[in-house]
Amino acid sequence: MAKNRVASSAIRAFTSSSSGSVSSPTLTRKLHASPGSKKIVGVFYKANEYASLNPNFVGCVEGALGIRDWLESQGHQYIVTDDKEGPDSELERHIPDLHVLISTPFHPAYVTAERIKKAKNLQLLLTAGIGSDHIDLNAAAAAGLTVAEVTGSNVVSVAEDELMRILILVRNFLPGYHQVISGEWNVAGIAHRAYDLEGKTVGTVGAGRIGRLLLQRLKPFNCNLLYHDRVRIDPELESQTGAKFEEDLDSMLPKCDVIVVNTPLTDKTRGLFDKDRIGKCKKGVLIVNNARGAIMDTQAVADACSSGHIAGYSGDVWYPQPAPKDHPWRYMPNQAMTPHISGTTIDAQLRYAAGVKDMLERYFKGEDFPAPNYIVKEGKLASQYQ
Repeated sequence: MAKNRVASSAIRAFTSSSSGSVSSPTLTRKLHASPGSKKIVGVFYKANEYASLNPNFVGCVEGALGIRDWLESQGHQYIVTDDKEGPDSELERHIPDLHVLISTPFHPAYVTAERIKKAKNLQLLLTAGIGSDHIDLNAAAAAGLTVAEVTGSNVVSVAEDELMRILILVRNFLPGYHQVISGEWNVAGIAHRAYDLEGKTVGTVGAGRIGRLLLQRLKPFNCNLLYHDRVRIDPELESQTGAKFEEDLDSMLPKCDVIVVNTPLTDKTRGLFDKDRIGKCKKGVLIVNNARGAIMDTQAVADACSSGHIAGYSGDVWYPQPAPKDHPWRYMPNQAMTPHISGTTIDAQLRYAAGVKDMLERYFKGEDFPAPNYIVKEGKLASQYQ
C-alpha cells in the first residue's frame, strides 16, 4: 500500500462473521513459534554503494533491518536476499523449509498460493512497512498462516510525500526543473498551466491513517476538502479539517481538481480507476497515487495523460514492482513518477525495523502482536481486506 502501504478509515479488527473468514477444515500452522531454531528469510532491495552512507539505512539487503546479530545470537538462521522472482531465485530455494518470511512493499516478495503450498514449515509472513497485498491473503488464511505488518510505521512519510506531489503537479514544477538542467529559459512554457493550490478542490479516495493525515496537512492551504471511504471519519476531525464526506465515489470525482488515492489494494479496489471511472473525472484533473499501482488501469492512465484528460499524474507505486523498463507510465506526458520511495524514508525504516523486531520477539515468546498489526489471524482477514 503498501501501498500503504495504506490503511482504510476503520481500525483493523477481526470478526467472526463469515465475510472475513476463509473456510478451512483444519488450520495446520501454529500461530506462535514452536521450540527450536527458526529459518527466517528477508527480501529487501540492494543498496550497493549507498549502503555505507548512512548507518540508519536498515531497510536494504545490507542493513537487513538491523536484526541479524540479534537473531543469530538467539540461534536462528537469518538469510537476506533481493533475488525473489522465478523458479531459480534464492527465495524459491528457501521456500520449502523457511519458518518466517519478511518482505517490504518497496521490493515485494510475491507470495502466491503455489508458494504457500510449497512452504511446509511457514508460519509467519511479516511486512516491513504497510500493505500486504503482495501476499495471497485468502491462501494464507486457508493455510492457517499469520500475516502481519507494522501498522502506522510510515503513514507520516507517505502523507508528507503526497502533499509534495500535489504541489509539484499544481505548480507545474517538473517542466521548469527540466528547463534549468537543459539550459533553457521559457517562463511561458511553465506558467500556462501553473496554479495556486488555494481554493482548489482536493478529494481523497480513502481516509484511513494516511488520508486523515493528508487532510490535516492540506487544511492550511485553504482548499475545499472532500473524502470518500467506507465509513466517515471522526466528527471532530471532520470539523477540524472542514473535509466533507462523499458517500458516492462517482459523485465526488467530477468535483475534484486533485484526486489522491489512499485506499488499500483489495479485490474490490483492483482496477478501480479504469477508463470509465477516469472519464468521470473533470478534464484536466491531477491525480496522486501512493497507494498501489494496481488500483489504476495502467493503459487507461497512460491514455488519459496523453489525451490531456489527466493533466498530471504522480505517484511512486507501480504494478508489478520493480516496474519493467517498458512500463507505459515511464513515458506518458506530465508525469512525476518515482520508484516506490514514499514510505521508506530513514525515519520510516527505523520504525518498521523496530516493529518487525517487536513482532518477532512476541512470536518467539508465544505472545500476541498489537491487534492493528494483524492482516490474517486464525483464518480471518482484517476488515480492510474483506
